[in-house]
Amino acid sequence: MYETFAGVKTIMKQKQIIWTITLIAAFLVISGVQAKVSLAAPAPRSRGGSAKGATGAITGKILFEGTKPHLPQISMAQDPECVRERHGQAIRPDDGRVNPNDTLPNVFVYVKSGAQNDHFPTPASAVTLDQKGCVYVPHVLGIMVGQPLKVVNSDFTTHNIHVMSKNNPQWNQSQPPGGAPFYKKFAHPEVMVPVHCNEHPWMKAYIGVVANPLFAVTGQEGTFTIKGVPAGEYTLEAWTATFGTEEKTVTVHAHEATTVDFTFHHE
Repeated sequence: MYETFAGVKTIMKQKQIIWTITLIAAFLVISGVQAKVSLAAPAPRSRGGSAKGATGAITGKILFEGTKPHLPQISMAQDPECVRERHGQAIRPDDGRVNPNDTLPNVFVYVKSGAQNDHFPTPASAVTLDQKGCVYVPHVLGIMVGQPLKVVNSDFTTHNIHVMSKNNPQWNQSQPPGGAPFYKKFAHPEVMVPVHCNEHPWMKAYIGVVANPLFAVTGQEGTFTIKGVPAGEYTLEAWTATFGTEEKTVTVHAHEATTVDFTFHHE
C-alpha cells in the first residue's frame, strides 16, 4: 500500500513539472509575440522641426522690375552728434532701396501658414537691435515669440525706441549714450512691428514676430534661405515696407532644397 501511495505521489509530481514547463513555454511565446509587435509598430512621432532627416530647405531670390523709387538724402542736422557719427556720408532711406543687381534687400520672407502643428523650441539667445550711426541695425529683423530682444545704443547720443505693435503691448523707452542694453519679449505673432525713434524721425526698423524659426531676411544679393523646414506644403510670404507683400505655395521635400522666387513691380 505504501508503494502504491508513493507511485501516485511520483505521478503527481511529474504532472506538476509538465504543467510548469507548459506555462513557462506559453509565457515565452506570448512575450516573443509582444516584442515582435512592439518592434514592428513603434509609437508614431509627431511631425516637427526636431525630427532628424525629416526637413528640407526653401531658397530663393526677391527680384525687382520697373522704376526704382527716388530716395532723398536724409538730413541729420538736428543732431550734430549724428552728423559726426556719419563723417559727412550721405544717408538715404532703407525703405524702397533696390540692390544694384535689381533685387530687393530688407525683405522679410517667412512661412505664413502650414506649420501650425509643428513645434519648435524658443531660442534662449537674444536677437540684437542696435542703434549705430543714428540708424537702426538691422533695418528688418525676425524673432520668435518669447525670444529675447536685446536693444543696444552704440552711439554717443540719446535714442528713443518706440515699438508700435498692435498684437502686443507697445513700449517706448529712451536709451542714453553708454547706457546698458535692455531686453524685451513679444507674447504674440505679429508681422510686422514698426519701430521709430522719437528723437530722430528718420530712424525706422521693422520686427517680424513669428511662432517658428522658418524665416529669413534678404541682404545685398536679394537672396534668402530658410533651413530646417519639415516636409509638407506651406504658404510663403515675402513682406516689403514699400512694395507690399507677395504669397506663394511651396511644397518642401525632406533632404531637398526647393527654390521659390518673388518678383515685385513698381512704376
